Amino acid sequence: MHDPILLEVFKNRFASIAEEMGEALRRAAFSPNIKERLDFSCAVFDREGRMVAQAAHIPVHLGAMPISVAAALAQVDIQPGDVVLLNDPFRGGSHLPDLTMVTPVFLPDTHPPARFGFVASRAHHADVGGMSPGSMPLAREIYQEGLVIPPLKLVAGGQVNQAVWDLLMANVRTPDERAGDLQAQLAANRRGVTRLLEVVSRYGAGQVQTYMDGLLAYAERMTRRLLVDLPDGEYRFADVMDDDGLTGTPVKIAVTVTIREDEAVVDFSGTDPQAQGSINTVYAVTLSAVLYVFRALIGLDIPANSGCLAPIRVVAPEGTVVNARPPAAVAGGNVETSQRIVDVLLGALAQAAPDRVPAASQGTMNNLMIGGWDPIRRRPFTYYETIGGGMGAGPDAPGADAIQCHMTNTLNTPVEALEYAYPFRVRQYAVRPDSGGAGRHRGGNGIIREIELLTDCQATLLTERRRFAPYGLAGGQPGRRGRNVLARNGQETVLPGKTSLPLYAGDILRIETPGGGGWGEGEL
Repeated sequence: MHDPILLEVFKNRFASIAEEMGEALRRAAFSPNIKERLDFSCAVFDREGRMVAQAAHIPVHLGAMPISVAAALAQVDIQPGDVVLLNDPFRGGSHLPDLTMVTPVFLPDTHPPARFGFVASRAHHADVGGMSPGSMPLAREIYQEGLVIPPLKLVAGGQVNQAVWDLLMANVRTPDERAGDLQAQLAANRRGVTRLLEVVSRYGAGQVQTYMDGLLAYAERMTRRLLVDLPDGEYRFADVMDDDGLTGTPVKIAVTVTIREDEAVVDFSGTDPQAQGSINTVYAVTLSAVLYVFRALIGLDIPANSGCLAPIRVVAPEGTVVNARPPAAVAGGNVETSQRIVDVLLGALAQAAPDRVPAASQGTMNNLMIGGWDPIRRRPFTYYETIGGGMGAGPDAPGADAIQCHMTNTLNTPVEALEYAYPFRVRQYAVRPDSGGAGRHRGGNGIIREIELLTDCQATLLTERRRFAPYGLAGGQPGRRGRNVLARNGQETVLPGKTSLPLYAGDILRIETPGGGGWGEGEL
């Protein structure tokens, strides 16, 4: 048996390590995307690679990171002083801009060295090469999206592998920024190693490992309790992506959630085959979405660790848009398709728990990438941002306005920071009025973000819910669809949800993000 007070102590100790890693990463980072928006995640793992604790960072990162650690273990002989770097989505990554660092934690003064666990960080880098700035193009294959990094040693025995470092810097548009962000990740991981060893020094390796096991078992018990509370049955739901950015054809995602006592099967059979464009997900991202939804339904302050998935079996047929085969393009799967997977899971579980599940939120991250030459600062630049929108209304309350929803948990780039770092002028940043769906509880409103370009550049938009609105529940109305608008020489043009285009000095790009769905019939 585990002492319940010590269990709570260790839960918070491990989580605080991940949180402190995140603070170190944020403070040392160069790019606004990491420093201002906090587009990164940190976590702690046991010696077998099971995630024990995570900081309250990005849901789409964290559920996938155990697969990154497993890939590092399987493909690299990890020794003391090593740091493994990877981004290959088909070997533990999510999409190419997310660079993951895995650092082992070895106990001091043991012969041979005894591995105790791992710490890991994953950060979205604003460019990793590829056919367009921001490395999230309208691609047909992964090789167009950027530099693919299998698990390899960026640091070996405490020394940076300079050949690997030079190769990375030669394949990105903003090498100084990338070098700064990579150094920040290395520093964050070093901080995590130090703090975990301090815990081991205080409590002893045996007791720390015992409570790592205890926290995994506790999360599993609480997930099983959730499943027991839900009525047994099969719950089906389907929704569509607007398109894949190339063909214009909607892409269906279907799920059947089967609950039997304290176990569940989440089966995505019936989902469309993998797409030509970049909206494909890898299995790790689909697993992240499943972990997020069930963890959110539990509602209690339990650790979101690998134990949450122990009673849940995920069936994601290979070759579909939720488990694509290489060399599929996957940049949008991590950011857009993950959101639709959440939508269909919530739609299914609303049938089992109508008093717990909200209507659909905006269902997109509204990805915007802009890059080119900055004549003011005389350097290349790559800008990446996701833009919030409306949260779906729930049984007990309206949806929140202008917020990052579900699989993302970033901040915005403040106007002052954006104009300081890039050749942009922000013309408008406001809540989009009347964009939430009507109902007994109204869906949250979206955002209007309007940017004037001060130089010629290349832009890519990777957005969703421009054709198909976020659904309402229990008689609530859908949220308003999003819009992307280009204003040039006094003329406005509505842009597709997914597009890449040249922009010129004086152009104004306006992103109007979707509102959340309403819940319940009538108005309060």
